[in-house]
Amino acid sequence: MTTVASAPPTGLEKRSTPPPSKRRGIVGPIIKYALAIFFLIVVLMPAYVLVVTSFKAGNEIGVTGQWNLPSQWTVSSWGKAWDALQPAFLRTFQLAIPVALISSLVGAANGFVLSRWRFPGADVVFTLILFGMFIPYQAVMIPLREIVTSINIQPGIPTLILVHCIYGIPICTLIFRNYYATTVPEDLIEASRMDGAGLLRTFGWIILPISIPGFVVTIIWQFTSAWNDYLFAIFLSNTRNGPITIALNALAGAQSPDYAASMAGALITSLPTLVVYILLGRWFIGGLMAGSVKS
Repeated sequence: MTTVASAPPTGLEKRSTPPPSKRRGIVGPIIKYALAIFFLIVVLMPAYVLVVTSFKAGNEIGVTGQWNLPSQWTVSSWGKAWDALQPAFLRTFQLAIPVALISSLVGAANGFVLSRWRFPGADVVFTLILFGMFIPYQAVMIPLREIVTSINIQPGIPTLILVHCIYGIPICTLIFRNYYATTVPEDLIEASRMDGAGLLRTFGWIILPISIPGFVVTIIWQFTSAWNDYLFAIFLSNTRNGPITIALNALAGAQSPDYAASMAGALITSLPTLVVYILLGRWFIGGLMAGSVKS
């Protein structure tokens, strides 16, 4: 019995179609990237309008429209916006930096005590502190204004620092309590006690140096909240001594607003928070996650 040898492959045979599972594996990433690009465009559209409009002349906006590029690029609107916002810009740094540092330090101390010192009523104290997170700004504006007026505290940056620090303590306490409870080993605390360190020395010399991730989260959070705040600012300050949000509102809310200068002012106002996120953003998510999973 003879066998017939099969002919060697010539490479001209019809290619087989990919299986359905492989086709689904190709279509999935395409849809995912298409949706990502679509949402990216939607998110960036307001930023595009801001940037393009800020480089137009004041009388050009009604002619070219908001979507078209400027017929002649100019930075005169940026100069006008900076002249109007510069004093408030510096005052807002005087507000946001102390708020971020003070509320973070107080929150770290509260979080350490509530996570490691189980005194009677600790859970009740922690619950009462957290209750401050759920009180909306609008609910306390009128009573807060009455208190400030009755004790003769002058409106301005110092008053805003006090209010923002108090209002930021609950969220900072929560972040640091979770961070210390899940990431700081009990053996480290016991070792410091055996070496004769008290509660304050343990906190200052051992706990604070390893609290950088928590401080990154709270500093970004509090700096952004204080910088972007408008409601406290409008009640407890004015255009002469208030932060940049008040000045930006005055710039944009004139009877004959300069839209190009308003757009440039909005971009100037958002630059510090954008820089903070660029510099510290890679540690922000890590700091949030550090207190979410027990090691």
